[in-house]
Amino acid sequence: MTTIDRPLEMLRPAVVRFGEGTVAGLAAWLAEQGISRPFIVSDAFNVARIERLQLSNAVIFGNVMPEPDLVNLNEAVAAAEAGAPDAVIGFGGGSAMDLAKLVAVLCGSGKGLHDISGPHRAPPRKVALIQVPTTAGTGSEVGTRALITDPATMNKIATESRHMLADIAIIDPALTITVPPGVTAATGVDAMAHCVEAFTSRRAHPIIDAYAMEGTTLVGKYLLRAVRDGNDVEARAGLSLAAFYGGVCLGPVNTTAGHALSYPLGTRHKIAHGIANALIFPHVLAANYEAVPDKTKLVCRALGFEADNAAAVLKGAGAFCRSLGLDMALAAYGVPENDLPAMAEEAHAIRRLLDFNPRDLSVPEILDIYKAAYRG
Repeated sequence: MTTIDRPLEMLRPAVVRFGEGTVAGLAAWLAEQGISRPFIVSDAFNVARIERLQLSNAVIFGNVMPEPDLVNLNEAVAAAEAGAPDAVIGFGGGSAMDLAKLVAVLCGSGKGLHDISGPHRAPPRKVALIQVPTTAGTGSEVGTRALITDPATMNKIATESRHMLADIAIIDPALTITVPPGVTAATGVDAMAHCVEAFTSRRAHPIIDAYAMEGTTLVGKYLLRAVRDGNDVEARAGLSLAAFYGGVCLGPVNTTAGHALSYPLGTRHKIAHGIANALIFPHVLAANYEAVPDKTKLVCRALGFEADNAAAVLKGAGAFCRSLGLDMALAAYGVPENDLPAMAEEAHAIRRLLDFNPRDLSVPEILDIYKAAYRG
């Protein structure tokens, strides 16, 4: 683990507006910036309520797919270039916001994803970038990374650049009220996983630890409430803040084994990212216990239970997820058991995340985690 004197850089949007009703100020902000041709990147569900943005002159790309791939990205870029926008607005969950980041830097650049993927290769934006999340999960609204699936390899391609940082993030918890209980549960666990994995990472930093523990505590306090009553505005606001804190954690520290093991579930078997993280979360938290026992105990306490060994961690974290109504068996999501070895190999190759897990995980150890998760 790192020490308090290690240099750390934190990047956040110049403007963050948080709270119920803040989305109503988007049109005025665009007018203040002289923006007249916004391009909205969204999904089919959120396009149906695009009026919440109160914009009458926007071009809309409403075909963002879950776990978007390179084809989906190229469609969005082509639509943006046809509309010659002066701003790109991400309106939706992490998929829409990640796609919006990439559209903003690729539009008019003459470049493709493979030209800019990896760290610090994206060109400066020629358009403004606005992020408006409608779920409380990814925290993508305040981050500099985007993930796109390459259909040729079925791997996620990560792109990171300060040019993909939004000019303004508008986090209005009221936009999350329509999220159904199952999605609320899954995205809430995703937000928590961002915080917990950063908190226990080999790159953990005391500055980020504060955000990570507060985000985890908020999930422990509010997630079950929001699942039981989607109209609980206080709970929705608490989860939106937790997702924001998770997004802050992703920039300087990022995730570790939990996300590495969840990615094949999405790319190979089309399991939603939040569900994939929930299925893996208890197992990785328990697997890491011996490497970071004190921090793991704090996480468990924030989630409402005590644990002083790996078995107790697995039991308590699994019970927390099941209390949200989540089926915690991989088998229930159509994952064939004979694919687990290939998934383990694929997850083990995601070194950008696994190299910073608090303990090394071999392919056989990852396979054991998948087998345990398969049974639930």
